[in-house]
Amino acid sequence: MINKIYKTIHNRFSIFFKFVFFIRYLFVVFFVATFLFLIIPLFFDYKKKETFISGPLFQSYGLKINEIETIKYQPFPAPHLQLINSSGNLFSNDFDVKINNLILYPSLSSIYNFSDYQIHKIRLNKSRLEVDANQINGLIKKLLSLENKIFFKDLILKVQNDKINLVNLKNMNFKNYGFKRNIIEGEIFDREFKIKFSNKYKNLKFKLLNTGVSAEIDFENIEESPIKKGELKSKLLNSNLKLNFIYDKNSLEINDLFFRDRKLSFDGSGNLKIDPFFEIILNANIRNFRPEIFTNLDLYKFFTMKDLIQKLNSQININYNSRKFSNELLNDISFKTKLEIGRLSVSKILSVTNSNAICKGEVNLLDDFPALDFDCSLISPDKRKFLKKLDISYKTKNEPFNLRLRGKLNILKNKVNFDYIKMNNYEASAEDLKYYKNIFENSFLEKNTLMNFNKENLKKFILEIS
Repeated sequence: MINKIYKTIHNRFSIFFKFVFFIRYLFVVFFVATFLFLIIPLFFDYKKKETFISGPLFQSYGLKINEIETIKYQPFPAPHLQLINSSGNLFSNDFDVKINNLILYPSLSSIYNFSDYQIHKIRLNKSRLEVDANQINGLIKKLLSLENKIFFKDLILKVQNDKINLVNLKNMNFKNYGFKRNIIEGEIFDREFKIKFSNKYKNLKFKLLNTGVSAEIDFENIEESPIKKGELKSKLLNSNLKLNFIYDKNSLEINDLFFRDRKLSFDGSGNLKIDPFFEIILNANIRNFRPEIFTNLDLYKFFTMKDLIQKLNSQININYNSRKFSNELLNDISFKTKLEIGRLSVSKILSVTNSNAICKGEVNLLDDFPALDFDCSLISPDKRKFLKKLDISYKTKNEPFNLRLRGKLNILKNKVNFDYIKMNNYEASAEDLKYYKNIFENSFLEKNTLMNFNKENLKKFILEIS
């Protein structure tokens, strides 16, 4: 029975079986031919064909290779060339690039045809790119507008100003194709970040991962122009920041600055100069603040950043007007600072009821233990009204109150030394100055030089010297 079935199948389907057995030989021939097609280029000397490869690489990607240590061909997983330890220029001679492993993916027709070598994708592994700060915008735009596929893996981007490093971006990944198209990922200040472009590159979204810091920028124009205008919206933990900006290669102008937080809110405008030197100019009007914002301020950590402090130049003007009918000690504050090459000068005017306090000081932030030279005065036409604001009872009316003190304040050691203290017709003796020094340090400098200047401490000090 079984033999009859076998004969029937063999007679009826013999042509089919013969075809199947014939096809297997075709598969073998095809496999061997493909294998040889992919393997034979392993025996080529690609160093002799370097010029045929460099030309299309520059034409398609703007990548000019000046030096190559080794060129290797790898057939799998897809045919590609590996250029080991190469260096050159990207888009122009201004962008120097060094590449540990540059991978070129040619079209199949170009594996043997070097006279018309076509590259459809490249991958730059572990490369280093140096860019001047005013050219970063042009570099990004050219990368985003590339028609051919490019993939940066573990890129180190050094942003400079006149060959001086401003910031290093590490472990950057970018590709202009696929699922993560036009997304930049990397590290800045040892924190991971992500940048995403959309709306024909007019919209940029930045996120510092696992920090609660994010920003979104909408550009008004992305055309070839030295001036860029746009709007920035940012979120810093529980804080919100919004501003309009005008940027050229030398400066960043800030308008309609709007910052809101539970402990601090202010409006303002300013300017960030990049060339010929780095300088911050800020004018701000504080709407609301709470002194506890200084609670976690780490002055020691700030003063360890000597290199950063030396590079910073700034002019900051801050004004504060208390709300009407409030019970705040200070009515108005005018605070001005100027920082140049580590030397900080401070000028502060405070209004308390009908009294004015003026303080001026200078400090070299580059010293190991910065000491603020201060000269302060408090002038009131009516001592009684002034003391009443501090909840101090005083009976004599219309008596002037003039207080002046000068000395040095060691910021990190929380120590003070008075040169003199004068009040009306009284001038403190050397013994009195030591006594007031202890009172001042115990009242204001016990925990932090910025957080203990409150009503109770001021009341205690005024009572001692009155």
